[in-house]
Amino acid sequence: MNRTIELPRTNFFKKVSSYLLPGLLTVATTLTSCAVAPPKVETNNAGIKTKVVNMGYQSSGDLVKIQGVLEKRLQPLGVKVDWAQFPAGPQLMEAMNVGRVDIGSVGETPPIFAQAAGTSLVYIASRKPSEGKGSAIIVQNNSPIRTLSDLKGKKVVFQKGSASHYLLIKALEEGGLKYSDIQALSLPPTEARSAFIQGKIDAWVTWDPHLALAQQAANARILRNANGIATQGGFYMASRKFATENPELVRIILEEIDNLGQWAEKNPSEVVKLLSPELKLDKSILQTVTQRRTYGLRPITPEIMDNQQKIADLFAQEKVIPKKIAIKEAMLNDEQYAAITPRTISQK
Repeated sequence: MNRTIELPRTNFFKKVSSYLLPGLLTVATTLTSCAVAPPKVETNNAGIKTKVVNMGYQSSGDLVKIQGVLEKRLQPLGVKVDWAQFPAGPQLMEAMNVGRVDIGSVGETPPIFAQAAGTSLVYIASRKPSEGKGSAIIVQNNSPIRTLSDLKGKKVVFQKGSASHYLLIKALEEGGLKYSDIQALSLPPTEARSAFIQGKIDAWVTWDPHLALAQQAANARILRNANGIATQGGFYMASRKFATENPELVRIILEEIDNLGQWAEKNPSEVVKLLSPELKLDKSILQTVTQRRTYGLRPITPEIMDNQQKIADLFAQEKVIPKKIAIKEAMLNDEQYAAITPRTISQK
């Protein structure tokens, strides 16, 4: 069954209107769920209080959804899985803010914007960091832009509130520029990709598979990738209410995600076969994407969250979020993390 849901306007939008796209004010999503709901099964497990888990994923593809591992694991427990797709992390975070998503995977930046806007969310696991080759600032191959300092005064497109936002700010700093030195334009990835391929913008900050596609379709040249800049790795986020009321369910979900991630790391060619029909991209592009991606999870640790705090502080300093935030306020306590963290990832 397919359902298209338009999210209502909330106070969230009023708080972020000064630094997020007006186009983020309405998010249309398609929820794809099982045609037949699994039978309701009574369980005595105090860690599972819901019959439905709403999972959010991005248009760049999600193996967990494609493989259906959560459905297989949760059906005997009487829990149904509903999926909602979003163009990027900020839109997914807004859906979580209004109760449409319980758990979702995003980059390091969207949770910071969401927390600054008052969303009640928590970090539940960290994704393994990559070498940063799957995210980059790109220009046309024949562009006169040769260095980061050449971006001064140029139109640079990216998705505000995404990991690309952080990459851009750090790269500009590396090139001796300020955020105010460029013409910053925010567009969702698919719209930005079309504009870039048509040569309508000077530079684009994006991630795979959009990056790999631009390299092949438009012979895009990488000005600076995220290596050494934005390699914190993304996160699995949950609404605080859902995580605290369903710790056993969260643990099971993270366990399945990590198990699939470990399989994906050992079977890249199989990953390409799975993603190809889902993303409708040439396998040669997906081979590049798969080589640059990482899979599997890490537990939430003080070191990871200290790095996340540094990113949040930078955004506050650059005034791209309205106030300083304390990342620890979006964390669970040690006992709660012990309850939701699978042993397979807590040993890494």
